[in-house]
Amino acid sequence: MKGGSEIMLGNSRKWIIVVVTIWLQAFTGTNFDFSQYSSAMKSALNISQMQLNYLATANDMGKLFGWSSGFALMYFPLPAVMFIAAAMGFVSYGLQWLLLQGFIHLPYFLVFVVSVLGGVSICWFNTVCFVLCIRSFPVKRALALSLTVSFNGVSGALYTLAANSIDPSSPTLYLLLNALLPLLVSFAAAFFAPIMPHSPAHHDHSNSNSRDSIMFLVLNLLATLTGLYLLLFASHASAGDVASNRLFLGGAIFLLLLPLFVAYASSWSRPAVHDDDLELHKELIISCKRMLEEEQCGSAVLGRLDFWLYYVTYICGGTIGLVYSNNLGQIAESVGTSCEISTLVMVYASFSFFGRLLSALPDYIGSKLYFARTGWLCIALIPTPVAFTFMALSQTPLALPIGTALIGFSSGFIFAAAVSVTSELFGPNSVAVNHNLLITNIPIGSLVYGFLSALLYDANTNSGVCIGRQCYFWTFVCWACTAVLGLLSSLLLFFRTKHAYQLHDGFLRG
Repeated sequence: MKGGSEIMLGNSRKWIIVVVTIWLQAFTGTNFDFSQYSSAMKSALNISQMQLNYLATANDMGKLFGWSSGFALMYFPLPAVMFIAAAMGFVSYGLQWLLLQGFIHLPYFLVFVVSVLGGVSICWFNTVCFVLCIRSFPVKRALALSLTVSFNGVSGALYTLAANSIDPSSPTLYLLLNALLPLLVSFAAAFFAPIMPHSPAHHDHSNSNSRDSIMFLVLNLLATLTGLYLLLFASHASAGDVASNRLFLGGAIFLLLLPLFVAYASSWSRPAVHDDDLELHKELIISCKRMLEEEQCGSAVLGRLDFWLYYVTYICGGTIGLVYSNNLGQIAESVGTSCEISTLVMVYASFSFFGRLLSALPDYIGSKLYFARTGWLCIALIPTPVAFTFMALSQTPLALPIGTALIGFSSGFIFAAAVSVTSELFGPNSVAVNHNLLITNIPIGSLVYGFLSALLYDANTNSGVCIGRQCYFWTFVCWACTAVLGLLSSLLLFFRTKHAYQLHDGFLRG
């Protein structure tokens, strides 16, 4: 029989792991602030819009090597992989900051290479977070993943607040923050959760499912409060008002610390679970895996039609949203919108956050209205073609912020739900490798979509800067058509997998 202090420690440890995973996700989405310093990078390197898009693609190209994090976990403990990721980001963004500050000179090719290294860093951080959630919550992993991944969507908003709190006139400051903050948060994560699970956690069975659901509900409410705070208050802070930005940044940090107190409070009570219930629960998990969560990895996954439908769905849905966010600076500049670029980044980040958070909805309403997660993925894709069509055709000044909100919401839902879909279709134990295989679509899509937008952009200018709605009109039309293709692919995936999901739900209910 475990002692009282050991029970309390085991009960709270998994929730502390959730909290540090939230922090890691919130401060490692360093690719979301590219639009804030992209113009400065373009000027410093004296490059064309096409070359700038290649740099945006380079960061995404790091995902081609994301699979390496899965193999690293076979030989190194999680904390080591986390600090390697932090070191890669520190070198990547640190060198770019030194370049823009004039301390060093780097040719364009080396800037491209260090940008790729930054993308690899993000992938390694994400893999650490996914594995922590899956190992700590083998049953409630979908809730843990949607909650923690949602905070990656507010990275752009947090970095904007941090930069505006220090020096709003310096776009290069974002690169310095990108280099330092993930490293500092990694040290904080290691301090608050020094014992990260190296093997599937067993302590999940010491709490009832109902208590875990309540805890996740509380943490989701706090997450919603954080998102509303950033959207309704922080996004309206003037970029030049340093005092207001510092105040809002302090409020955001306080909201990020609140879940830690909830995690420690969870250790004060522990409902009893009988051994018979545990054995039945284990048997249930094993039986369900035969229907929906059969472990597949590598060549077995690549040989399945479901994977490629899933691949097309992602590249034509979530990836377009990411490319759009990378081009926000140039899009806002060309349209001549009254919105500041930082405001648009904040809107995209905030709605991406809510989209990620809402990806947990199927797990909360499943007992009353069960719908395959691939079906929810299909529904989440709908706003993207609608938004691009609206921005291409509408003349209203509100078209850009409204379209940005819709695209952020849609892509955010896809980013968060995709991790759970990957674990359900191809097995939870292989998610570190399989999901990194899936996101190889991001650099490919980023290259193709970025090339297309840059080609159409440069075709409408002779001076390097394009002004007017024609700059991105045909880009929006092409992206809308591509998103429709993704929607059709997601429909096919839904029809192919809904029977497996129905069997899974029937077994759980039966």
